[in-house]
Amino acid sequence: MPTVTIAEAQARLVELIHELRPGEELVIVENDQPVARLIGEPAPGVEKKTPRLGSMRGSVVYMSPDFDRPLEDFKEYME
Repeated sequence: MPTVTIAEAQARLVELIHELRPGEELVIVENDQPVARLIGEPAPGVEKKTPRLGSMRGSVVYMSPDFDRPLEDFKEYME
């Protein structure tokens, strides 16, 4: 994750903001300690895609019959 100092952020704030891609983070530091984060947002009018619930339904084509059987490594804890 890229970082800049407060002084550099003050001098180049507009440029730094315009260079950010959606979802990208830029950390502003003072004395090597993070003090703020800039996070790129999508352009106005661009809709964020949210996953639809159930969209992966039917994608598992095979599941082993012993899928939920306890692992041998944990047998002593199951007694």
